[in-house]
Amino acid sequence: MQWVLRAVVAYLFLLLVVKVMGRRSISQLNILDFAISLVIGNVIAHPLSDEGLGLTGAMITMGVLVLLYSGSVLLVLKSPRARVLVTPDPMPLVRRGQLVYPNMKKARITIDYLLSEARKAKIEDIQKLSLALWEPDGTISFFESPQYQGPTRNDFDLPSQPFNLPKVVIREGRADHRALEEAGLDEAWLLQALKTEHYIGQKDVLLATLDESRRLNVFIYGR
Repeated sequence: MQWVLRAVVAYLFLLLVVKVMGRRSISQLNILDFAISLVIGNVIAHPLSDEGLGLTGAMITMGVLVLLYSGSVLLVLKSPRARVLVTPDPMPLVRRGQLVYPNMKKARITIDYLLSEARKAKIEDIQKLSLALWEPDGTISFFESPQYQGPTRNDFDLPSQPFNLPKVVIREGRADHRALEEAGLDEAWLLQALKTEHYIGQKDVLLATLDESRRLNVFIYGR
């Protein structure tokens, strides 16, 4: 029964702590929110697993942490310097349809992760993006170029076309043989297309995609 009461008291106290901290602490995790979440989790875990430790000390510690957190939030709101440390400016990953590879390396973003997030945002072609920003909370914001934001086919009562997702045939200078086989092509065709259409070699390619009409879209390192 003692362990049950400990769990109930800890649960209710954590709900109170989250209520005091506000929605901001659960809507997104920046550096400040992530740190306070880890510390509070560790503080409350020990009394729940060790009967020799009382809950009173843990509650006092968490109360102090909540006060420190609230003070830090106010400091971030009033001080631009503190705000930069906790919520830095967004970092562009795609600009005018081209990958910003130095920023991708700095943010530790892989090609596959960027494409996955783009698919979630219903964007099938990176070249249609005017801008993609790596936000401070770890998400990516996508902004399509104006020429791709026009009316839909339904606005003109036109028949819809089947959707086809472009295949990734090169990632960071390495060919994807499986994707080439699915398209009925081989690496020799890919190398020839890179040479004749884009005048580059495979090692120069950061990302290359192939659409249904076998048109090769290429992103080069450093562009």
